[in-house]
Amino acid sequence: MEVEGIRVQLKKYHQDHLLNFWEELTDLEKKELTDDIFNVDLAETNSYFERANASLKNNNKLLDDEMKPIDSDRCGVLNECSEEQLRGYEDRGLREIAEGRAAVVLMAGGQGTRLGVTYPKGMYDVGLPSRKTLFQLQAERIRRLESMAEETCGKRGVITWYILTSEATDKTTNEFLNRHNYFGLEKENVKTFKQCMIPCYDFDGKILLDDKHKISRAPDGNGGLYRALHQSGVLDDMRNRGIRSVHAHSVDNILIKVADPYFVGYCLDKGADCGVLVVEKTEPTEAVGVVCQVDGLYRVVEYSEIPKATSELRRPDGRLLFNAGNVCNHYFTVDFLVRISECHEKDLDLHLAKKKIPFVDERGERQVPATPNGIKVEKFVFDVFKYSSNFAAWEVPRESHFSPLKNSDSAGQDCPATAKRDVLALHKKWLLNAGVKSVLGEVEVSPLRSYMGENLNDLSGVIQGPRVVE
Repeated sequence: MEVEGIRVQLKKYHQDHLLNFWEELTDLEKKELTDDIFNVDLAETNSYFERANASLKNNNKLLDDEMKPIDSDRCGVLNECSEEQLRGYEDRGLREIAEGRAAVVLMAGGQGTRLGVTYPKGMYDVGLPSRKTLFQLQAERIRRLESMAEETCGKRGVITWYILTSEATDKTTNEFLNRHNYFGLEKENVKTFKQCMIPCYDFDGKILLDDKHKISRAPDGNGGLYRALHQSGVLDDMRNRGIRSVHAHSVDNILIKVADPYFVGYCLDKGADCGVLVVEKTEPTEAVGVVCQVDGLYRVVEYSEIPKATSELRRPDGRLLFNAGNVCNHYFTVDFLVRISECHEKDLDLHLAKKKIPFVDERGERQVPATPNGIKVEKFVFDVFKYSSNFAAWEVPRESHFSPLKNSDSAGQDCPATAKRDVLALHKKWLLNAGVKSVLGEVEVSPLRSYMGENLNDLSGVIQGPRVVE
């Protein structure tokens, strides 16, 4: 198509400014810009901006009477289960693994910018005695879990590890995994796939230019998972492998129990097509969304959407009424993911965020703004809850399941120091429960030795750190 034909199409959607510097471009740059434009569905892109604006107005409305807690028969609580119940859930989860029907989807598209590094967050080392990165810890938990399933069921199954990357992290992630031989996992059972990119806009809905010949784009958020699963062929791969249960989680939780057999087993027991793992929210002001019902449908309500009085409501036992804290930890059946990708993905809610986005101004000069100048549109992974026909929630103790790594140590919370502290505290508890008399200093338990405190009964006496129990 000649440039005038492209201009006509762009003008139809009020985006013809993208050709403002056409005459200044080299032939190669013209081709790059043309390819960039052809890769944008202009009708969909314009609708994204409009829908995100509408969603923002809707989200700014505080919710109150429409909210209800999760139905008690839909929310299991790990600490309230009998040993018999937990054994039942664990056996079901391990059998799913032994039969090769379980997979893990790791959402790892983010860079460690807030941590002060420029590489993918999964490559971060918080300073444990082993110096293992998040990627290594999670890969070794997969290996241990496969062994546990074999010991329990007498059959060796594979947990396929699917890793969602982004344009910024894909190459580095693949090189890192390859360099470390996938931390003992078979290469054919580790598959990366990239999330999609969405154009960035100014406040009037005009697509920004990152360069005179390049459209400004940003990842489409963790809710872009569903489109990426379909477009990359990962859903087909899951079906070809006979996978049924998928555990999806973000990379930055250092305590994550990948393919948690209790969680997977509980969801299987409930016949759930979509499940969420939650931790108890104990303070009304904690900046975490809560899982609840709104107009009869399950969803996550952000803390800013809940009126103060509602956030402070308590149950007869003193716990918050809305206490199911969302920690980006989910269960899906493959059938549910297929249904989302085929029937609902284009209708997912869109969320608008005002950001500082580098751009090319009307003079052709690239600007790096000091204040928000544009809009990024994102999808959230939990916005599929409302499409579930059989939803389930599983509540776990925060101290053994959730310690996010988001900030540098200067923040004092959700940082490398707190992540390291929480891992070592949990491992000390495991060792003392196993019969060790005393744990001194920094003692870490290798994921290859123990997944959740098992396989430690041969230890005794005093264990002095720094040490890794292999």
